[in-house]
Formats: sequence, structure tokens, C-alpha cells
Amino acid sequence: MGILADVLDAALDGKIAATAFAVDQVLLTSTLIFVLPSILMVVLALLLRPRVNRVVNIVVSVLYMISIIVSCIGETWVYYLLGSLVEVVLLVFIARAAWRWPAPAVAGG
Repeated sequence: MGILADVLDAALDGKIAATAFAVDQVLLTSTLIFVLPSILMVVLALLLRPRVNRVVNIVVSVLYMISIIVSCIGETWVYYLLGSLVEVVLLVFIARAAWRWPAPAVAGG
């Protein structure tokens, strides 16, 4: 049985291959909590004040970069490493853009 078959068999059994994790409500809720900030950033970018938006974009980008890099440790699947590299590069651009955002213009001045 190949590696992919092991992964698929584990998924069908409600487990994550080569780990002690079971696919249950705790794992799925934790995953939701992990991805929720990036989902919310789309809306928050429109709703937050510029200064707060800048800080939140930088903090969330850096935290996600760290988590992605850590998750690549020991990884051998090229698609995962390539996808992670693309994510990190895009997060660097987001953090850099937020860092360089100009101060908002004062109206009526």
C-alpha cells in the first residue's frame, strides 16, 4: 500500500495518517479557529480604522507565516511545500504592504 493509500485509509477511519489525531469535533473546531482570522481579515480590512487594520494585518500575517513554516518541518510532499511557499510569500507581501501604508489623509484640511 502506498503513502497516498495510507492517507486515504486513515481519513476513511476518521484519523489523520501518521499522527495521533482523530478527526472529531475538537480537531474540526480547532481548525476553524485557526482559519477564522484569515477569513475575517477580508471584512475587517473594510471595517477597522486604518491604524488598527495595519497592526492586525501585520500580526495575523506574521503568526500565519510562523505556523506555516513550522508545519513544513519534516514535510516531504512537494505540493505541500510549494503551496506553503506561495502562502508565505503572499503573507510577506501583505505584512509589507500593511507596514508601508501611508497615514490616512485628514479631510477638510
